[in-house]
Amino acid sequence: MKSYKKGQRYKVRNTLFSLPTFLKSLAVFLLISGIHTGLILGINELKLSEVTQIVIIILYWVLLSVGITMLTHHLMRKTYEEPMKEMAKATSKVANGDFSVYVPTIHTDDKLNYLDVMIMDFNRMVEELGSIETLKTEFFSNVSHEIKTPIAVIQNTAQLLSKQELSENQRQHVETIIYTSKKLSELITNILKLNKLEKQNIQPVMEEYDLCRQLCECALQFESLWEEKEIDFNVDIEDKVHICADESLLELVWTNLLSNALKFTDKGGKILLKQRSDNDSIIVSVSDFGCGMTEETQKHIFEKFYQGDTSHSTNGNGLGLALVLRIVDMMDGRIDVDSEYTKGSTFTVHLPKKVRE
Repeated sequence: MKSYKKGQRYKVRNTLFSLPTFLKSLAVFLLISGIHTGLILGINELKLSEVTQIVIIILYWVLLSVGITMLTHHLMRKTYEEPMKEMAKATSKVANGDFSVYVPTIHTDDKLNYLDVMIMDFNRMVEELGSIETLKTEFFSNVSHEIKTPIAVIQNTAQLLSKQELSENQRQHVETIIYTSKKLSELITNILKLNKLEKQNIQPVMEEYDLCRQLCECALQFESLWEEKEIDFNVDIEDKVHICADESLLELVWTNLLSNALKFTDKGGKILLKQRSDNDSIIVSVSDFGCGMTEETQKHIFEKFYQGDTSHSTNGNGLGLALVLRIVDMMDGRIDVDSEYTKGSTFTVHLPKKVRE
C-alpha cells in the first residue's frame, strides 16, 4: 500500500497527445490503409463483377467497423469501466464505515493519468477518515472509562445522603443528583458497549436457549412501569422456541426495544410483543401505538446519538437503537422499522434459527 503526503502533487501524463499514443494511432492507420489498399488491388486483379466488388467492400467496412467498435469497447472497459466499478465498491464500503479499503492505481507512478490521481486522492481521503474514526473511538473509550469512577462516587454519596434526615427541598435535590448520575452512568455504559461492538472486541458466545423464556423475562422487567402508566401490554408468542445465539447480547436488543415502546406510549396506551417462527428464522416484533415517526426520522433512527422526538430526549441517550442494530448484525439477522406519524411504530427483528442438531 502506498503512503501519501498532505499537499503532495502528482505528475500527470497527457495520454491524448503523448508519443506512445501517437505511435499507436499511426500504426493502426497504416495497418488499415495497407489492408484497404491490398483489398482494392486484389479486387482489380481478380476482375470480379461489379456486384461482387460492392458486396466485398460492404463486408470489409462492416467487419472493420465491428472490429474498431469491439477494440474501443475493450479499451474503455479496461481503462475506465473496471476502475470505476472498483471505485464504486470501495465508496460503498467507506459509506458503511469500512475505512480499510484500498484501490490500486491503473498505471505506474511515471505514467499516471487523471483517473489514477483521483484514485490516489480517494485512498488518501479514506486513510484520513480512518485515522479520525480511530481517534474518535479511542477518545470516547478513554474518557468514558475515566468518568465512570467519579460518577459512581457521586451516585453512592447521594444515595447515602438520601438515608439521612433531610428537608423536603434537600431530598428533592438529592433525588435529582441520583437520577441524573444514573442516566450519565447508563450513557457511559452504552458508549463503552457500542465501542466494543464496533471494534469487535466483544465476541458473541453462541449457545442454544429458549428465546420465548427470554422474551417473557425481559418483558417482566418493565412490569412496574407498564402498571404505573396503565398500559395494555399484550404478548403473543409461542410456548417455546430454541435459537442458537448470544443470550446476553440479545437481551440488550429486547430490553432496548421494550424500553423505547414504553417511553413513547402515553398513559393508558397499548404495546404488543409478538413472536413467530418458521423452519429457518424467528421473527420478533415490538409495537407501540404512540407518537410514531416521520419518514425523515426513520432514515436516521439507528444513528448514534440521534433522537427524532425531542420531547422524549430526557428519557434516553440516542444509543439504544445503534446498539440494537450492531447486535442484530452480529447475529446475522436484520431489523425493520414500520412507523406512521402519530399512529405508532413497529420494530421487527429477523433472526436465523441456527438450532444445533
